Amino acid sequence: MIVVIDAGHGGTDPGATYDGRQEKDDNLRLAMAVGRILADNGMDVRYTRTDDTYNTPLEKAVMANDAEADFLVSIHRNAMPVPGTGSGIEVLVFEDKGVTGALAKNIGESLNKTGLANLGTVERPGLVVLRRTKLPSVLVEAGFIDNEEDNNLFDQNFQLIAQGIAEGTLNSIKEQVSTPAEYYQVQTGAFRVHTLAEDQVNSLKAQGFPAFVVYEDGLYKVRVGAFRNIDNAVRMEHALRRSGYNTFMVKRPAVF
Repeated sequence: MIVVIDAGHGGTDPGATYDGRQEKDDNLRLAMAVGRILADNGMDVRYTRTDDTYNTPLEKAVMANDAEADFLVSIHRNAMPVPGTGSGIEVLVFEDKGVTGALAKNIGESLNKTGLANLGTVERPGLVVLRRTKLPSVLVEAGFIDNEEDNNLFDQNFQLIAQGIAEGTLNSIKEQVSTPAEYYQVQTGAFRVHTLAEDQVNSLKAQGFPAFVVYEDGLYKVRVGAFRNIDNAVRMEHALRRSGYNTFMVKRPAVF
């Protein structure tokens, strides 16, 4: 499954600001944390940015479409015209129905334990990043940046917020794969010693590959990605081979 994580704003566009705090920085930090959790759970994670650069909302939608992604999750912080008058988490969608509506609902419910109030799902059809994507897409407003209490909760419960967004996404993936199917992984190694497998996983992740370990048949096997489309798996295999890894394809029943 391919999940695109979008860190809102960036570069010359700071997003909302308050008392020296810039939304673009919070967005990027949270987006990377969510992506790490999804990758650790076998997802093929792509990012619209991994540093302080700017792309238009349309360019971000095109990135997700070109990746043939299963979901887009855009990370933002909220703000009000009068600072301090808003509080909580919202999940914005183009239209609150179908897979998109379920994704928004799952993320909102998973965020209930963060201490930030869940304000529910809000339809925002005018947002380009939601309107121009051809896949289920949501925009998560992770608290109000102009509210001191929300900022404190964002900082203190940062990992819970990242976990909540990731869990909501993973729950939606499980719902999508409701009947047995096949998916493909690319294996790069099999080790009797767990630390050796972890060393290879760390090397792969450092190169941007969504690697993880599976214990099977008495061996710690290092695999990359989980693809329903074999063409995407083949592209990943070619990229791994160009990076010097010996690979072979593994076909598995879907168990997300």
